[in-house]
Amino acid sequence: MSTTTQPLADGDAFWQERRVCFLTTQRPDGTPHLAPVGVTYDPETRIARVISDGGSRKVRNVRAAGPGAVVAVGQVDGRRWCTLEGTAVVKDDPESVAEAERRYTERYKPPRVNPNRVVIEITVTRAMGTTKPSGW
Repeated sequence: MSTTTQPLADGDAFWQERRVCFLTTQRPDGTPHLAPVGVTYDPETRIARVISDGGSRKVRNVRAAGPGAVVAVGQVDGRRWCTLEGTAVVKDDPESVAEAERRYTERYKPPRVNPNRVVIEITVTRAMGTTKPSGW
């Protein structure tokens, strides 16, 4: 019985490397809003998470769109790129925010203190790119 950990698939590792990502949401007038963000992705649940201030434009856009708000997150590194599309909800309960902060800390660093923090949870329905996570 081996206790050796299997290396991550390239696409899964890509979503764990520290890098700035971009989140696209739709403004109430229909125009796109693109914001630099930190994103974490869980390939088992296909959930991407973005922590943010509850009053930010991106959070207001998701809330204004209501259930089924369509968003995309993406990242690029030279010729490697990936975009994850899906539906987003804003969660502000302490458990969801704490889990998102824990995951953010693993990929980036501990986030600054923000009593107004929420998490945008994205149920990923499509992955595109040269370096997609496992399962796509």
